[in-house]
Amino acid sequence: RNDFPDDPEFADVVRRAELASERGIFPERISQGSSGSYFVKDPQGKIIGVFKPKNEEPYGQLNPKWTKWLQKLCCPCCFGRDCLVLNQGYLSEAGASLVDQKLELNIVPRTKVVYLASETFNYSAIDRVKSRGKRLALEKVPKVGQRFNRIGLPPKVGSFQLFVEGYKDADYWLRRFEAEPLPENTNRQLLLQFERLVVLDYIIRNTDRGNDNWLIKYDCPLDSAGVRDSDWVVVKEPIIKLAAIDNGLAFPLKHPDSWRAYPFYWAWLPQAKIPFSQEIKDLILPKISDPNFVKDLEEDLYELFKKDPGFDRGQFHKQIAVMRGQILNLTQALKDGKSPLHLVQMPPVIVETARSHQRSTSESYTQSFQSRKPFFSWW
Repeated sequence: RNDFPDDPEFADVVRRAELASERGIFPERISQGSSGSYFVKDPQGKIIGVFKPKNEEPYGQLNPKWTKWLQKLCCPCCFGRDCLVLNQGYLSEAGASLVDQKLELNIVPRTKVVYLASETFNYSAIDRVKSRGKRLALEKVPKVGQRFNRIGLPPKVGSFQLFVEGYKDADYWLRRFEAEPLPENTNRQLLLQFERLVVLDYIIRNTDRGNDNWLIKYDCPLDSAGVRDSDWVVVKEPIIKLAAIDNGLAFPLKHPDSWRAYPFYWAWLPQAKIPFSQEIKDLILPKISDPNFVKDLEEDLYELFKKDPGFDRGQFHKQIAVMRGQILNLTQALKDGKSPLHLVQMPPVIVETARSHQRSTSESYTQSFQSRKPFFSWW
């Protein structure tokens, strides 16, 4: 199942993860968050990825964290996000990576749908009893045990994201940069990376982007070769990079219109007040202004999302209608020289495929604005 012919590097990482589990080096559950997610290791015990099983998502049946269970029990009216398709967070994670690669943003660590099994995952009691029974049968009656297709625990489907090293929460670095302002060139690098985050989040309509779930890597290297017989040190240009993780609550089937607005918290940062740069315009506008590019993106997302056993074509079309509206707004904002702050203030748009009884070689679309607003606009 874990076959990635177009990405041999990713396939090699997954193979190493599988080999590690075979050798008894199992994924380690991450204590943070509201779902079952795991640090995946290689045979040497080094963390190489983050795996989030579908059935251990915040609203999954086997979520090992009790907070969501308590919320469902005590406050069912506020359980879940009615703008999202439940239990498709793993597809949202992989979809965000797909959009990132198509747009050449390069800020989302590569993420794909993967099947993994591990003793440390949260399985039902029945699955564990079956697994032990099969192992016992293989030991006691090998002829019977050999007839089983699988002896161990069943693989879980989920999102597998490559692990990035040297990064810290954006909130940590943003506070540091307030106290210790960056050099002009480095600050420019940060702004250009920030714009890529804005583009990604806006297109996929991420409903869960705070300053604690995107990362910044800040390297200020010293050239040791310059230190010889003198005290002089050659200081290289600092390098700053951004990583957009936790993309599992994106691709809504409608704009938030109930209790919460799920705003982009980066909109309150100083960088959001600066108009989009020419660099981001040159990178993004030629792509999202091309109907063929957008159509290809939709088809790629369709091929990804239809892997889910509960895939619903009608819901998918609604998700794409929201994404088209986001792309339409973003295109206009880039052309008009707006800032990210102005972008998020634009009216939410839905662009649906128009129904026609006549055959046509090209599709037509209908555009509509969402008038209903959520009760809390800031939350």
